[in-house]
Amino acid sequence: MVTFQAAMSDATPPPAQPSTATCARCEKTLTEGDRVLAADRAFCRSCYEVLKFELQQAVARMSQDINYPLATLGAVLGGAVGALAWWGFTVLTEIGFGLVAVVIGFLAGHGAVRFAGGKRSAGLQAIAVTAGALSFLVAAYLVNMTFINQALQQRGETWRIPFPPHSVDMFYRVLAVNFGLMKLVFLAIVVYEAWVIPRPPKLDLAA
Repeated sequence: MVTFQAAMSDATPPPAQPSTATCARCEKTLTEGDRVLAADRAFCRSCYEVLKFELQQAVARMSQDINYPLATLGAVLGGAVGALAWWGFTVLTEIGFGLVAVVIGFLAGHGAVRFAGGKRSAGLQAIAVTAGALSFLVAAYLVNMTFINQALQQRGETWRIPFPPHSVDMFYRVLAVNFGLMKLVFLAIVVYEAWVIPRPPKLDLAA
């Protein structure tokens, strides 16, 4: 006795499968030894090698002729916007919410890529990481400066923590306030974002 499920299975046509009888590029009839499957398409070996070479060249061009000074400007501007966003959030809410700082790495990485014309390379990664990390430290200084100055105002003190700081020692002392494990975690996330975004793509062309 044929069950209802079996009858329905027989009546329903199987899903369409990609054609592997001809090359998706040159439409040459393929033999078993001259067929290379890539995703949902099949190619003859000659066309596959041509397409692989073109793809490799396209990826290689992404790391060539990079305007590093312009990319540096983009990374610095992106990091600065992220730092101001974190500081502005702190000033408006009076809450030192460190997770907002993650946007610094995101903007530094995208700034480097955009100003480099969409290029990606290890050099751009280094630029984005440096700009992102420095922007994070400056933003952390600004956040601490805000809270310290608020405390000084409440105590009736007339002096304030300045920006820019008068010395490297002042920068370090203000930055060190409440710079604990969570700040290190946020800094690591910033560095990771800045590193990943300009990373050159890796090709997996194994047939």
